[in-house]
Amino acid sequence: MNDIAYTPPKVWKWIQSDSGAFASINRPVAGATHDKNLPVGTHPLQLYSMATPNGVKVTVLLEELLAAGKTDAEYDAWLIRIIEGNQFGSGFVEVNPNSKIPALMDHSVNPPQRVFESGSILLYLAEKFGAFIPDDTRKRTECLNWLFWQMASAPILGGGFGHFYAYAPERYEYPINRYTMEVKRQLDVLDRHLAENTFMCGDEYTIADMAIWPWYGSLVLGRLYEAAEFIESKSYTNVLRWAKIIDERPAVQRGRMVNRSWGELDEQLHERHEASDFALKTQGKLEP
Repeated sequence: MNDIAYTPPKVWKWIQSDSGAFASINRPVAGATHDKNLPVGTHPLQLYSMATPNGVKVTVLLEELLAAGKTDAEYDAWLIRIIEGNQFGSGFVEVNPNSKIPALMDHSVNPPQRVFESGSILLYLAEKFGAFIPDDTRKRTECLNWLFWQMASAPILGGGFGHFYAYAPERYEYPINRYTMEVKRQLDVLDRHLAENTFMCGDEYTIADMAIWPWYGSLVLGRLYEAAEFIESKSYTNVLRWAKIIDERPAVQRGRMVNRSWGELDEQLHERHEASDFALKTQGKLEP
């Protein structure tokens, strides 16, 4: 092990740094940094997000709801550029005081309801529209087991492994080894479960799948942190099978595009306001 030993001070003090992918927006205090109102479109559901895994969870669910005939799930999706600090605007902080995407406003109720944290948004929408969450108490509990598993586990994959492997200004052996070990353990948890189940809740496709897929599905499909070979994702055959099944769903493919501002241009849809936006994008009549 070649990591340089570090002795923590008795009292930690913030030293602002310009190194690292997120250094310009990281700080040890909450609240708004500037005044900026959020835009509001024509639909009751207003989503403020970005196509990170946590953001994709919600756009996939919204597109799946629409595909299932839930027309009241029409929504406007506004791009929040987190590297530029959009999440610290006063309007966004009013919707989510934790300044993280995604955040949702539901204007179909009076007063409008704010919903933040991706797992909370998934549960809110599933219950609101009565879809993608089992009615049976036992099956519903199993769905929520896996939903909360994802919410508790993803920080290891994102904030832990992803940060030290892909984003940290310097790579160190100890944190990469530590978080890789835990990510592989989590993949093994999924692989063992999916060996006996088509989806996370047996044969029923639910918000548990939509929560887990953008993280662990994207990882084994080689779309996250360019780490598929590093963690030997092909060895998790059941996770890979599950990931490919979900990846083929048209609503999932649409959901991945929404609020995406990187990658291939034909995979980007910075804002989404109508279902026709996808067709216009395909026809080249709509800019990203």
